[in-house]
Amino acid sequence: MRLRRWIAGVSVAVALHAAESLPVPLGLDAYVPAPDANPLTRKTVELGRRLFFWPGLSRDGTLSCGGCHQPERAFTDGRSGAVGVRAQVNARRTPPILNRAWGRAFFWDGRAPTLEDQVLQPIVNPKEMDLKLEEVAPRVRAERALGEAMRAVFGREAETADVARALASYVRSILAGDSPYDRYVAGDREALTEPQRRGLHLFRGKANCVACHLGPNLTDEAFHNTGTGWKDGGWRDRGRYNVTHDEADLGAFKTPGLREVARVAPYMHDGSLRTLDEVVDFYDQGGRPNPNLDPELRKLDLTAEDKRALVEFLGSLSGKVHEGWPGSR
Repeated sequence: MRLRRWIAGVSVAVALHAAESLPVPLGLDAYVPAPDANPLTRKTVELGRRLFFWPGLSRDGTLSCGGCHQPERAFTDGRSGAVGVRAQVNARRTPPILNRAWGRAFFWDGRAPTLEDQVLQPIVNPKEMDLKLEEVAPRVRAERALGEAMRAVFGREAETADVARALASYVRSILAGDSPYDRYVAGDREALTEPQRRGLHLFRGKANCVACHLGPNLTDEAFHNTGTGWKDGGWRDRGRYNVTHDEADLGAFKTPGLREVARVAPYMHDGSLRTLDEVVDFYDQGGRPNPNLDPELRKLDLTAEDKRALVEFLGSLSGKVHEGWPGSR
């Protein structure tokens, strides 16, 4: 059976398999979207997981996708800048990849339109995993067990597009939900503490966090200039502008989802804010002034009690993180 669902005006086919469907935690949409060309199945997810944690996709065989997206850290790495092969440090931090099945654009600047495109870019980035695109499939074919698995799933020798399909399928299986916040929204009035309830009220009201952080994943999937790319009177990182070359996008970065946010420090695209207290202070001050500051940002005049309540509420967004196909390993 097929359902047609619309996400941001884009028709996405979702395969519903009576025998095998990916369980979705409380708080998310009922079904995990996937494109017609890459339906979500147990076999593709399991294969993608093997590739995700296989260091053979890096130039020197030392780094896997899971080296930066670490499950025990809610699929981030705790660093201000992602570290690639040969200890190269990137200017941007490893972005969270929770619930990316519902994403509309990927990376901090949105340069990848689909997950199938996104998963290959770190592999071929010279400062990350440093393989050439034409080397990807031969690497996989040369690893006997993986080569056999690719043939079993796709019915042919490994192709680069198949590697992308498998990796994207695994990333779609990384789901976060069933948090105290989700249980509260579902009707459990005791799921949040009194300070967390006060923080939720501020989040939706005076602090206006919902202007950008909304929906099941607490992100508008859009790009905003908060000032983090502007330092010492100039642009240190032009953000979305580097993709669109539109002056309106100068210094704009993708709104990250807030699920598991208490576990994924540091914050902002460059890891420049170390704690949630610093993040709340940053927004209380109205961000960092610059020529393109988002009009939604303004000084909030939060009290110390307000700030503590907001941080408490953000902690309630941590729940359970599921990855891979249940029962597989």
